[in-house]
Amino acid sequence: MTQPATTGRASGGPLLATALELAARMIPVLPLRAGKVPFGNCPSCRNNVCGGRPNMKTPGPCNCPGPCHAWAAATTDPATITGPAWATAWRQTAAVAYHPGGAGLTVVDLDHADAITWARQTLPATRTVSTTRGEHWIYRGAMQSANAVRPGVDIKSTMAYARWLDSGTGTMTDLPDAARALVVKETSPVRTAHHAVSVSAPSGGGECRHRTPAYLDRGIAMAEQRITAAPSAVHATVYRTFLAVLSVHGRCGCLTGAHVRRLFAAAQAKGETVRHCNDAWINALTRLGL
Repeated sequence: MTQPATTGRASGGPLLATALELAARMIPVLPLRAGKVPFGNCPSCRNNVCGGRPNMKTPGPCNCPGPCHAWAAATTDPATITGPAWATAWRQTAAVAYHPGGAGLTVVDLDHADAITWARQTLPATRTVSTTRGEHWIYRGAMQSANAVRPGVDIKSTMAYARWLDSGTGTMTDLPDAARALVVKETSPVRTAHHAVSVSAPSGGGECRHRTPAYLDRGIAMAEQRITAAPSAVHATVYRTFLAVLSVHGRCGCLTGAHVRRLFAAAQAKGETVRHCNDAWINALTRLGL
């Protein structure tokens, strides 16, 4: 073990040791200060001058002197965890957190007894961790995070962090559709779908060449794949993909609500919110004069 790691482990105590153990299992970790709050942006990153988005959608640590950007600071790199940039944070750390989505996991956070009762009646059993107020149900698979999806229930996965308590009990199972349905609502793209199907047809008249199933379906499938494969800059990728789809299919009226829902679902699976999907779609419509 290198000297910096030895020094970091000694100064960080058992919490740092826990962080290193989780990182070795490829679970991205970050330190929390008192109150289960991540360390605030350092002066070098204040107001996102380092290039991070205000909504913290840019993944990965920045080049600042300390942990930054909440969930996006989570890492599995032991050199970062034990290095001098994080040394001060570990001396002030009250708990260890992790980024569930970064580990391919989803935490259904149940805050009280009624929420737990609902989960037992609705969701398949999985690994369970006791919390101070309720339970964390941990599933295999990532999804969009959201708070207050129903009384006492939060979803913590992509672009979120959860406090590490212990390994829990029970066998982890796959993320059920019932959990995904709490966040992805069928009615989410109504406004944008209306714009997509109301644009005028080409002036030449006749049947739209895009209405052939092979042409249109291939275009939507390629757009879904482009969004799904984005390794970073997801928001920009979603906007550019929406722009590309509308530039080809937006003026003839061939797009339907089902097509738009497919694009929105692909974006939401990568962590985009409904609001960001709507904004990207409307911005693309505006850019093309639709």
